Amino acid sequence: MCGAIRYRVTGSPLYSVICHCASCRKAAAAPSVAWQTFEQQNFELLSGTPRTYRSSAGVLRTFCGNCGSPLTYTSEQRPAQVDITTVSLDDPQASPPNREVWIEDKLSWQPISVARRQFVQGGD
Repeated sequence: MCGAIRYRVTGSPLYSVICHCASCRKAAAAPSVAWQTFEQQNFELLSGTPRTYRSSAGVLRTFCGNCGSPLTYTSEQRPAQVDITTVSLDDPQASPPNREVWIEDKLSWQPISVARRQFVQGGD
């Protein structure tokens, strides 16, 4: 949001999802979060130093220490990948979400799109 953190990703995302899990909702203070998953080797931090925190066992999230914007999610279960908040990208329209995950955690008043593939949990 403030531009203090800049990064570059190359290539196409492996996945583009909307996540409804309770952890993502709380981390972003939002009803759901759009993520794009890239190979870790395709992610490069250009400027700034994100703040980090462990939101659960084996999970590291980063955010901007100036404005608080959530940036990335990494998991020990997928060490070669990084999830990037879609809306932190310069062009969040480039790869719209085509699936929704953790539907079992979805807030009752949050709509889902039948045009996207649905996964009760994470789904691959």
